[in-house]
Amino acid sequence: MEKKVAKKITWTIKNFSSLKSEKFYSDPFTVGGCKWRCYVYPKGNNVDYLFLYLEVADFESLSPGWSRHARYLLNVVNQNSVKRSKQNEEQKWFDARSPRWGRLSMFPLNEICAKDSGFLVNGELKIVAEIEVLEVIGKLDVSEETSTIMETIAFNGFELLPSQVEFVRNMFEKHPEIASEFRLKNPNLKSGYMSLLLSLIETLRQSPKELNKVDLDEAYVALRSMTDAGFKVDWLEKKLVEMLEKKNREEAGETRMKEINEELKSLNQKCLDLEAQLEKEKAEVFAAKAPLSFSDVF
Repeated sequence: MEKKVAKKITWTIKNFSSLKSEKFYSDPFTVGGCKWRCYVYPKGNNVDYLFLYLEVADFESLSPGWSRHARYLLNVVNQNSVKRSKQNEEQKWFDARSPRWGRLSMFPLNEICAKDSGFLVNGELKIVAEIEVLEVIGKLDVSEETSTIMETIAFNGFELLPSQVEFVRNMFEKHPEIASEFRLKNPNLKSGYMSLLLSLIETLRQSPKELNKVDLDEAYVALRSMTDAGFKVDWLEKKLVEMLEKKNREEAGETRMKEINEELKSLNQKCLDLEAQLEKEKAEVFAAKAPLSFSDVF
């Protein structure tokens, strides 16, 4: 039995209303060492509902006796955060007889495609599959990267990209109180604020030379926004103040360097002028020391 693994996958279907195919598949993605995919009937299947399924992607090539036990939630996202999304949560065994599961009556097409419903935005339909692999019988699959699937991992109530998890885990270990008073509950807004926090940290990790005052002013506004939302980021504010001081020292130093350089240029020109004057004086002194000539007399 494999360790339980939970992940969230976001599948964005572009130009949903223009799809002509009877079925439309997502690219495969890997959760718990197993390949999965979602697929929909975008025009319904003899009834006016969006049929949405989760399927073991390579079930036809798996060895006899395979099965996967999973808890999953299929979510047609309402991109208007005020309105509710449509969800179907189940816990099922997937095997050769039942390689796919879904719910047929959860997603009426007339509601999804209605104008200003919030489900279709700029022609895009977003589907989120949250999958927790509980048990795997049979050989695991190989991980596969895809282009139309965005994988996220839940950590401390925030949805993160896999590449962000280790950094955020270390951040919470050093600052465990960071989100203790975070007030927002909307998952999209929470993820947005976490992305903003990580972007701000990445900005402040740059050298002062790579930043300008506009960048730092925007960083300060972002910091205030996070503080207002309940993030405890006084440690980050200290870093921002430190960066502002470094930037001020850098700019003051560069201004002084320019002044000194101009002063050096002026002094160098004076030196050249004095050297020319010296050579002239040497020539006059040399001439004064020469004995008188009587060639014009005799």
